[in-house]
Amino acid sequence: MTERDIPEEYLEGYAPTLADACATGRRLRREELDALRSRGERAAEAGLGLRASVRAHLSAAQELWRELPPAAAGHLLPAVAWAVDAFAEGHERAQRLAIRQEEAFRREFVDDLLHGRSDLGRLAERAERFGLLLAQAHAVAVAQGREPYDDGCAETRHVEASLVARFGHRRILLTTKDGRLICVAPADEPDVLTFFAKQAYAATDGGQVAVGRPHSGPGGVVHSYEEALNALDLAARMDLDQPVLHAADLLVYPVLTRDRQAMADLVVSILGPLREARGGARPLIDTLAAYFDTGCVAAEAARRLNLSVRAVTYRLDRVRRLTGSDPGDPVHRYTLQTAVIGARLLGWPDREL
Repeated sequence: MTERDIPEEYLEGYAPTLADACATGRRLRREELDALRSRGERAAEAGLGLRASVRAHLSAAQELWRELPPAAAGHLLPAVAWAVDAFAEGHERAQRLAIRQEEAFRREFVDDLLHGRSDLGRLAERAERFGLLLAQAHAVAVAQGREPYDDGCAETRHVEASLVARFGHRRILLTTKDGRLICVAPADEPDVLTFFAKQAYAATDGGQVAVGRPHSGPGGVVHSYEEALNALDLAARMDLDQPVLHAADLLVYPVLTRDRQAMADLVVSILGPLREARGGARPLIDTLAAYFDTGCVAAEAARRLNLSVRAVTYRLDRVRRLTGSDPGDPVHRYTLQTAVIGARLLGWPDREL
């Protein structure tokens, strides 16, 4: 848009104001500056660019300069500077307000989307503004790191720039919630979340990313998001250190704890005697967990625990004598391993069951 395209209403009173100020060399009055700020706000709300508006003001001042007496023309430049500065201030103020309103609208939408609030039909309409078609199936990935992240931080901007460079705007929503990075993508484009996980892992300096399963409909995003959060919570309780967790791979754990009381009974019944060991049950449970996690290879379990192989075999034998169940016996192994998983899920022995 050129200065000729700027409607006259946004230059109304500008030349007379300059001429009057130049006649005596006075500064622009407060009411004149306020009027210029107001016009700047209205210009921004009408979608008029600041550069084109400033050029229009400079062009109008140039035309006035030709008509002014030499004595008055010497005061024109300071008057133009005050006038343009006031107009630009109003324009920028309107822009900042628009940005804040857009950010508030986006944050409200994200909160409603991830928590399933608001009318689903209305939510679907609002989603289209952000490129999402909620009638389709979507999956959600959640990344968390050592510190909280928000929409304006460097990590979020880096991940967003990488996604846009790779995929353009393919109906992808990148946002933050409770200090975590979140990516919502169509289920038929799994490479988006795979790429997001890689970028988020690097941006969060080795954080952890969880990916929920795809689900359809407006409520599908909520379901997938909750699965991803549950996967991160499960990883914390189970000491799972994989960079990327897939909720589909962890379904066995919710199944095991669906009957919490039955699992608590199993843990106390099978592992309860370990509390009699010197140092309590915790070292023996950690040893069992490492032993099972490494495929029952004592040498690898010892490496993970920073112990000697002899110390690990001693602890395993101690478990056998206290519980009556041999970790090396396939018949006993499943029961012991299930009890160890239950203990980690339920926080035993640190928490009473």
